[in-house]
Amino acid sequence: MITAIVFIQAEVARLSDIAEQIADIDGVSEVYSVTGELDLVAMVRVREIDDVAAVVADRLNKVDGVVSTQTQIAYRAYSQHDLEDAFSIGL
Repeated sequence: MITAIVFIQAEVARLSDIAEQIADIDGVSEVYSVTGELDLVAMVRVREIDDVAAVVADRLNKVDGVVSTQTQIAYRAYSQHDLEDAFSIGL
């Protein structure tokens, strides 16, 4: 599984509509509105690296109102939730 984190700048007046359109794209698992220089962050989870391009370049970037994106590819995940499950003794 490939996980990509996509930083999105979008038209602020239409942010909710843009976020919903992005969330409807196959391969996008979540979309967050965030504070700071970015407007949205999308999590993309796909099987192959070529699928990232299909989701981000071919679909997400073409959503009306998306101004720019920057994509980061995750190569390792660290989750407190996963660590707790791994060391749980079931009590």
